Amino acid sequence: MKKYFVFLFVPALFLFSQCQQVKKEQTARFIPQSSVDSTINRIVTNYSEEELFFVSKGVNQVASLWRESDGSVDDFEAFCEENYVSDPESLNKLFLRLSENFEILFGFNNMVSLRLKEPVHLSTYELLDVDEIFAAYEPGSHFKDDFFANKVAFIAALNFPYYTLEEKTSYAKKWSRLEWAYARMGDMFTTRVPAEVNQKVSAALSDADNYISQYNIYVGNIVDDQMQTHFPKEMKLLSHWNLRDEIKANYNGGGEGLLKQQMIFKVMLHIINQDIPEAVINNPDLQWNTTTNTVYKAGVAEASTPEPDTRYSVLLNNFRALKLVDSYTPQYPTFIQRAFDGGMEISQNDVENLFKELCSSAQVKKVADLIKKRLGRDLQPFDIWYDGFKSRSSLNQSMLDKMTREKYPNTQAFEKDIPNILMKLGFQPATASEIASHITVDPARGSGHAWGASMKGDKAHLRTRIGPDGMDYKGYNIAMHELGHNVEQTISLYFIDYYLLQGVPNTAFTEALAFTFQSRDLDVLGFVNNDPAKESLDALDNFWSAYEIMGVSMVDMAVWQWMYDHPDATPSQLKETVIATATKVWNNYYADAFGVKDSPILAIYSHMIDNPLYLSNYPVGHLIDFQLAGYLKDKNFADEVLRIYALGDIIPQFWMREAVGEEISIRPLLDATERALEVVKE
Repeated sequence: MKKYFVFLFVPALFLFSQCQQVKKEQTARFIPQSSVDSTINRIVTNYSEEELFFVSKGVNQVASLWRESDGSVDDFEAFCEENYVSDPESLNKLFLRLSENFEILFGFNNMVSLRLKEPVHLSTYELLDVDEIFAAYEPGSHFKDDFFANKVAFIAALNFPYYTLEEKTSYAKKWSRLEWAYARMGDMFTTRVPAEVNQKVSAALSDADNYISQYNIYVGNIVDDQMQTHFPKEMKLLSHWNLRDEIKANYNGGGEGLLKQQMIFKVMLHIINQDIPEAVINNPDLQWNTTTNTVYKAGVAEASTPEPDTRYSVLLNNFRALKLVDSYTPQYPTFIQRAFDGGMEISQNDVENLFKELCSSAQVKKVADLIKKRLGRDLQPFDIWYDGFKSRSSLNQSMLDKMTREKYPNTQAFEKDIPNILMKLGFQPATASEIASHITVDPARGSGHAWGASMKGDKAHLRTRIGPDGMDYKGYNIAMHELGHNVEQTISLYFIDYYLLQGVPNTAFTEALAFTFQSRDLDVLGFVNNDPAKESLDALDNFWSAYEIMGVSMVDMAVWQWMYDHPDATPSQLKETVIATATKVWNNYYADAFGVKDSPILAIYSHMIDNPLYLSNYPVGHLIDFQLAGYLKDKNFADEVLRIYALGDIIPQFWMREAVGEEISIRPLLDATERALEVVKE
C-alpha cells in the first residue's frame, strides 16, 4: 500500500538543506547523534525517502528532549519507530484527539487559576495573607513534566515538530489552516522546564502583581505649601495607570488643572526615585506635600522613611526567576528572546528599529509644536500624555462622569449592557448576544484587566474598577478597552476552526482591538462626532500615543539587557540604571521636541514591574490599530472584526497581510500624521 505524507510542497533541495541544519543544531545530551541518524534511516526506509525532512525534524526534537529517566537509547529508538505516524488520515485523527484533550486540560487549569486569584484580584473579598499564597499557585505548572513522563509530549513532538520563525515565514502562504494548526502543535513541546522553576516564576510574577495592584496614592490627601488640597477628599489613584489618567483628565482644567498635573508629576518622580515616603502608599490617614516631601498627620509634620527600593527589588526578582528558565530553552536562551522571537514572533531588533524610526521622525517635532500651540504654554514632561486630540477632550468631564455613573452603577449593569454595546458597534443582534454570553464582568481590586477563557464552555472575565458611586468616565473608557480584549478572546476561541489556532499572533494584536473599542467609547454613549477634522485628530492622537509608549518600551528593553549583563546587581544599582536609561532615552528622542532635558518620567510605567517586557506590545498594537482602522474605515466593522480575528494564532506579518493586505509598518501612520498636520493648525 502506498504511503502518503503531508506538506508535499516542500522542495527536495530545501528538505536536504534543512535536514543538515537540524543535525547541526542537535542539542541532545543523552541520545547520541548516531542513534538519531539510524532511527531516522529506519523510519524513512519503512515509509518514503520524501519524508526525510519531517522524520528528521521529529526524531531530532524528541532526542533533544529525551532524558535518561525516560528510558534507554534502545527505548528511544523503539519509541520513535513505533509512534511515528505517516498516514495523513491517522495523523489528523491523532491531532484532533490531542487538541480535544489539551483544551480540557488548559481550560480547567485556567479556570482554577482564575478562581484562586479572585481574592487578590477582586474588590469584593477581604484580603488575607493566605490569599497571596493561593494566588501564586499555578495548577498547570506540572503539565509538561507529567506529559513527558507519560510520553504524550514525545508523541506530539515526533509527529508535529517545531518550526522556526524563518520556516513559518517561508511556508506561510503555502500552509493550509490544518497545516498551521499542526505547526502550532509543534510549538507546544520544545523545552522541559522543571515544575519547581515554573512555580518560582509564577510566585515572582504574582508577588509583583500584588505589589502593583495595591500601590494606591490618596491624592485627596496631597497638600500644597498652604496645606490646601486640590483633589476630591476620597480620591485614590493606582500607580501608574490612574495617575496618568488623572493627568489626561485635567487638560481642560485651566490653571487649576495644570496645578493638579504638576502635583501628580511630582508623585511620579518620587515613585521613580524611590524617595516616596513609604507610609503614604495605600494609606488614607496621612497628608503629603509632594514639593517638600513632608508627611503630616492631622496637620502635624512627622518623620517618615522612603520606600526602600522595593520597586526595583520586585523587578530584580522577576528577572532572576525568569532567568532560571534560560538553560531549559535552547531555542530562546534569554527571556528577551522568548518575549520577542518566541512570544511576539518579531525580533527585538526589528521592534526596536520600528520605534527608533518613528521617535526620530520629523513629525515628532511638528506634532510637539502643535501641542504647545494648543496648550498656550511650553511643554512639560507629563505632556507625553497630552489628550487633547481626542474628541472627548472637548466634552465636560463631570457630565460624562454623571452619565456613566447613572448608566453603570455596578458591574452587573455593565455586563447586562454588553449586547447593546456590541450592536452599537455594528454586530448583528444574534452575534452580539452570543459573544456577550461568553463574557462576565467582575469588580477589580486594581485598575482592571481582561482574562480570557481557554476552553469552549468557559467565559472571558472583564475585571474593572467601579467606585461606590458607579463607573466614572475614566473607568468606562478603560472598561471599553478591556471589552475589546474580551471580544477578541471570544472570537478567537469560539469562532476558530482549530483549537491550536485559538488566540492571536501576540498580545499586540489583542491590544489593537482593545484600542479600537476604546476609541469608539463615545460613539457607544451616543455622541456623534461630525467634526470634519476627526480623522486628522485621530491620526495625531494615535501618533502621539505611539510616540509616548515607544520610548517607555525602549527603556524596558534596555533595562532587561542591562540586567542580563549585570545579573548580580543590587536593587540600588538597578534603580540608578533605570533612571539613567530613562533619562538617556528621553534626551535622545524627547528633549528636543519638549525643550526639556534629563527627565526620567519614562520609568514610571507599572508594566515594567509586574508584566515583564510586555510594554512593546502597546506601540506595536498602536501601529496595528491604525492600519486596521484605515482598512475598516469603508467596511462593515463587525463583519471584518469577525473575519480578521478568526484568523487566529498565525505569525504576525502573515496575519497582517491576510487581515489588511500589508505587513506592520510605521509608514501609514507617518503619512497620515503629515496629512493631519496640514488640516489641524491649532
